[in-house]
Amino acid sequence: MSAVIELENVEVRRADRTILGPLTWQVHEGERWVILGPNGAGKTTLLQLVSALIHPSEGSVRILGEKLGRVDVFELRPRIGFTSSALSALLPEDERVIDIVLTAAYGISGRWREDYDLWDESRAKALLTTFGVRELGERRFGTLSEGERKRVQISRALMSDPELLLLDEPAAGLDLGGREDILGRIATYTSEIGAPVTIIVTHHIEEIPAGTTHVLMLKDGKAAVAAPILDALTSENLKYVFEIDVELNQINGRFFASRRQ
Repeated sequence: MSAVIELENVEVRRADRTILGPLTWQVHEGERWVILGPNGAGKTTLLQLVSALIHPSEGSVRILGEKLGRVDVFELRPRIGFTSSALSALLPEDERVIDIVLTAAYGISGRWREDYDLWDESRAKALLTTFGVRELGERRFGTLSEGERKRVQISRALMSDPELLLLDEPAAGLDLGGREDILGRIATYTSEIGAPVTIIVTHHIEEIPAGTTHVLMLKDGKAAVAAPILDALTSENLKYVFEIDVELNQINGRFFASRRQ
């Protein structure tokens, strides 16, 4: 399988502090990764890096066969679907939900004078249907609940039919029903033939969707573990990364952890 992401000896520095790296990591076609780690471990920085929003201070980054620093990122970014709370804050509050999704076809946030054909509109509605919010199409984005916003954002991220999908805490802040529903929909979509390579960042073991194939655990900006999830997601590795003794259980393809008594 060819590599979708290739990081070699990458470092990201802010002022005189290294916040990520040195890190060498590869993601291949057909894989679905989760990135775990405590606060400050470098998870969000890594996601910004592989979404081509930032460049490394040192090292080499290749995304979808293109090397950062030698590619026009404005041509690369439409091939990457990305959701995060920071991006959500940039979406117009008064925009219709259907237009929030549609405008991703042009890589913009806010409808102006663009023309969309029936295929664009059909795809936007299909994605909203897939993530359970088709009926919200005419609502204003600012009126949605947190859970509804997350579903719309994922639909928007998929509008351009990306080759790589990056989800930053897609289930954070949701109640039990909302969390289980959105994780189920993500698992179903990403398991389909032709689905993009998916990378999810989360703080919580129970928010790892079923079907996830690999795990990267970060600690102090470095890779503590990067391997197939059934081999690497263990109580011992979680204890090392999070510095707490936990009991890990797997039920129906999902993982759950609690402090060992």
